[in-house]
Amino acid sequence: MTVVYEDNHLIIVNKTASEIVQGDKTGDEPLSEIVKQYIKDVYAKPGAVFLGVAHRLDRPVSGLVVFARTSKALTRLNDMFRNGEVKKTYWAITRQCPPSPEADLTHWLVRNEKQNKSYAYDHEVSGSKKAMLHYKVLAHSDNYHLLEVNLMTGRHHQIRCQLSKIGCPIKGDLKYGAQRSNADGSISLHARSISFVHPVSKNQICIDASVPDDKLWKAFENESQSVQS
Repeated sequence: MTVVYEDNHLIIVNKTASEIVQGDKTGDEPLSEIVKQYIKDVYAKPGAVFLGVAHRLDRPVSGLVVFARTSKALTRLNDMFRNGEVKKTYWAITRQCPPSPEADLTHWLVRNEKQNKSYAYDHEVSGSKKAMLHYKVLAHSDNYHLLEVNLMTGRHHQIRCQLSKIGCPIKGDLKYGAQRSNADGSISLHARSISFVHPVSKNQICIDASVPDDKLWKAFENESQSVQS
């Protein structure tokens, strides 16, 4: 992980695809503990360090994770995430190109806890939750396509599931229909940017996370930057 922003109330990191945000049955050291140790070391904090987890990223996904360093910030951040006041933009690499260069997707997702997987339907079914996102194709290579995705709802595996539903599973995402895994066990989904009003200072926070150190990711990052400039 790399720290990309920190102040007295927040710390934002760019996580690698192998890191897990919170502890689970694997017993691997979670990112939350790594960040706590970082705060303890950098600020020479005696005793326990407070760190609140405001949201999560799936383990094979890279990119931005926001932690709260105070309970006041955590309470407000939780409300902001719940109310959709935090704007998150993701980048996804797919083998198949979507049918339209830009579109809104609406599906109804059903989560299967046992499989840790969600299933998308075109209409409401029993136990389903409405899922909405907007995607835009940003760049192409010989074999792959870079999509920018903005979530309008926050559902389990939403981007992975909805892109798979339109025939565009994310590169490396075997669970949702990719043909091959990525060598490092990641899926090619990256939490690229985040913007929100600081829960305490009320300043506008806008952060971008550099992409994983991978040839395809770097090529797409360079191409998208040259298009924007």
